[in-house]
Amino acid sequence: MYRHDYYLTVVSVERQIFSGAVQKIQIMGIEGEMGIFPGHAPLLTSIKPGVLRIVHSCGNEEYIYISGGILEVQKNIVTILADTAIRAEELDEKKAKEAKHKAEKYIKGTRYSDDIDYIKIAADLSKAIAKLRLIELTKRNNHM
Repeated sequence: MYRHDYYLTVVSVERQIFSGAVQKIQIMGIEGEMGIFPGHAPLLTSIKPGVLRIVHSCGNEEYIYISGGILEVQKNIVTILADTAIRAEELDEKKAKEAKHKAEKYIKGTRYSDDIDYIKIAADLSKAIAKLRLIELTKRNNHM
């Protein structure tokens, strides 16, 4: 581990998905996108579905889809406890596009209300979009 790195662990309900030294991460918190750099103040917060961007000690980038969870920052240690965490290569682009299309179709056919189904479908749409963004980011980085 370099002097200006910290240790990151990403754990989902199913398994540990990442553990190692990193320069920084970007993640979607409840207040918006956050960047966590070495020396960050202690923090405990909820995270929203989205893409976790990891910059490794060597400068390489990695992206992981996070469906939500908790982020904890301590001195030189960051832990992400995710409901679901999926690496880009594990995502199925066709399934993500189908889920997005299905959610959009449902939302267009529904009147706005506080209906629980509508809220669930909107959350499903958000997750599908985040997965597709992760696939696109990975494709773009692999072609550079």
